[in-house]
Amino acid sequence: MEEQPLRVLACGDVEGRLNALFNRVQAIQKKTGQFDLLLCVGEFFGTTPEAEAEWQLYKTGAKKAPIHTYILGAASQETVKNFPNADGCELAENITYLGRRGVFTGVSGLQIAYVSGQEARQEPAPAHCFTSKDLVALMTPLTSSSKFKGVDILLTSQWPRGVWHYANNPEVNTKLCGSNSIASLADKLKPRYHFAALEGAHYERLPYRNHIVLQENAQHVSRFIALATVNNPAKKKYLYAFNIIPMKTMDPAELVKQPQDVTENPYRCPTKDKMDTQKTAFSATEEEEPANQYFFDLSKKQGGGFRGHGRKRHSDGDGRGRDQQHHQGQPKQPRRHPQPSGPCWFCLASPQVEKHLVISIGTHCYLALAKGGLTPRHVLILPIGHYQSVVDLSSEVVEEMEKYKSALRKFYKSKGERCVLFERNYRSQHLQLQVVPVPLNRCATEDIKEAFMVQAQEQQMEMMEIPEHTDLKQIAPPGTPYFYVELDSGEKLYYRIQKHFPLQFGREVLASEAVLNIPTRADWKECKQSKEEEEESCKQLRDDFQPYDFTWDE
Repeated sequence: MEEQPLRVLACGDVEGRLNALFNRVQAIQKKTGQFDLLLCVGEFFGTTPEAEAEWQLYKTGAKKAPIHTYILGAASQETVKNFPNADGCELAENITYLGRRGVFTGVSGLQIAYVSGQEARQEPAPAHCFTSKDLVALMTPLTSSSKFKGVDILLTSQWPRGVWHYANNPEVNTKLCGSNSIASLADKLKPRYHFAALEGAHYERLPYRNHIVLQENAQHVSRFIALATVNNPAKKKYLYAFNIIPMKTMDPAELVKQPQDVTENPYRCPTKDKMDTQKTAFSATEEEEPANQYFFDLSKKQGGGFRGHGRKRHSDGDGRGRDQQHHQGQPKQPRRHPQPSGPCWFCLASPQVEKHLVISIGTHCYLALAKGGLTPRHVLILPIGHYQSVVDLSSEVVEEMEKYKSALRKFYKSKGERCVLFERNYRSQHLQLQVVPVPLNRCATEDIKEAFMVQAQEQQMEMMEIPEHTDLKQIAPPGTPYFYVELDSGEKLYYRIQKHFPLQFGREVLASEAVLNIPTRADWKECKQSKEEEEESCKQLRDDFQPYDFTWDE
């Protein structure tokens, strides 16, 4: 007999508006039938006299909740008084306080892990806060079992920090939002659904994976949903309805099915807002050589052509100047750009980098003339730090890369050219995003797309088109070898590299008769210039690009 799914409602901060919440729930149940339980995250109680009066009606039994309601504890000092027992208890008929932290297993086998309150910032922790000891006590009994796959539902009041990585951005201040401890908890407990509140925002993140593709067996995906406050004036969503079959009774093949829009795990993203203890293979442990040495080198060599406004970078985006380290008595600020393990030709702080080819330097990326370029305006967008591919980049690097793409599109348009970008993440150790202009009168975008498709097929390679709003990170997990093209129409083409791949494929297609018709320039080694010629070409391009270079405005 097939297992019947449970019908569950989740709700954001109630803040004492019990009548509004339960009236809404009743209306939903009247329309769609009875739900099994209501889970409330965030602040359940209010502090106003009206909220207190409403609560008394339920507490005394004058009114009754129309559904089994489970709530988290206080998220502020003001509401602590409503919770007489830290271990959880029934507060009124059909309204149960789960407790500070723990696991609630229903008769159906549905497993709900929960943590009340906010992360403590001091010891001893106030009553409305949790500590790392609470989280360890919650996690250890679960994760120490070899059979542990994850929990069905995780309820926390606070958001997990960084949950937005690899996904759509929430309408909250991401610099201040969330807890690293909750992120670590969510990563380890692998909930199928994770609900949180407190931010007054509604945010449904794309589902994310709990396994590394091609390295681990498929596991279920996780969905994070933040809910707004009950009856909020902006009418943001505060109730979420879903059906769930407990993991224990579910067909394993059904459980691990991956939806099309699944992304990488946001908690394994190498970004600067993680705890310093969570080092990744790319994390910089020491300060890298300050990149500003190149600004001075360049301005000396180029006779002032590159200096910009003195070009000694004045801000690193967080208000700290890059030249801060020159002030007496100030500690050095780590640049946090990932480091290569050996020599790298493209890391800006590397002795190997050919500095005379640099056109523009931002905070996280730089622009360089392509060595042996297909055309005089063929450039590369490169991250300053050592990243292997686009899918490894942190969000701020991606953001600046997009700014360079946009500036180059405008620049090429002024020259009567369209922009084609491609990346080969195969036998390369530092990301190089190749940007090649194609004159508008040479061919249409459709011709360029067809050239890539046809020439790939001729070499037994099947290029696929990525849907418009799908991020490359969702298709290519870090470590996947791939070839990627972005056309000026916004269309994106992708090929997952299997065994062998022609290293010059991108150049060959663009140099072919169907596109630029310069077949002899397909190999960059055939197009090499002397250093003097490169310096001259670079100076010319730098001057031409300068009106479009956003780094001059900063």
